[in-house]
Amino acid sequence: MYGYSLVRALHQLGIETHLIVTGMGEKVLQFECGISMEVLKPYAEIHSNKNLFASVASGSFLTAGMVVVPCSMNTLGSLANGVGDTLLSRAASVVLKERRQLIVVPREAPFHLIHLQNMTRLAEAGACIMPASPGFYHKPKEIWELVNFMSGRILDMLGIDHTLLERWGEKA
Repeated sequence: MYGYSLVRALHQLGIETHLIVTGMGEKVLQFECGISMEVLKPYAEIHSNKNLFASVASGSFLTAGMVVVPCSMNTLGSLANGVGDTLLSRAASVVLKERRQLIVVPREAPFHLIHLQNMTRLAEAGACIMPASPGFYHKPKEIWELVNFMSGRILDMLGIDHTLLERWGEKA
């Protein structure tokens, strides 16, 4: 839900977006949200996770950054250890080496020591670790309000202006 919300928001804001979905990510999107990859096609250029020749695998392809949302602990471990055997992990490695913004949104809980060490390693390499922890001060009434809160916080980290969330002290 978080990834879907973010991709739609970026599209609505007119921001060119490239999407890489893992095989498991595709299954979770279908299972949890009832959304197929076909639904995402209008919102972003979709790249196969197996295509290491995709544009986003090169440092010469300019991007504002990359968001891995949601980020499984398997993917987090790959990223933290510089494994570049998929397009997602290669693109993330490129973003780090080019000193661009990498935002990783884990949604696992609780974390064990290896998870925390991998997050620390990524943070030390320059990534922003942003667990999927939506706020409640805006008194959400629907799940989408919680999801959009997280998407808005991610957009904030990328420096993208939006209206997805009610800010602290604002009245709707």
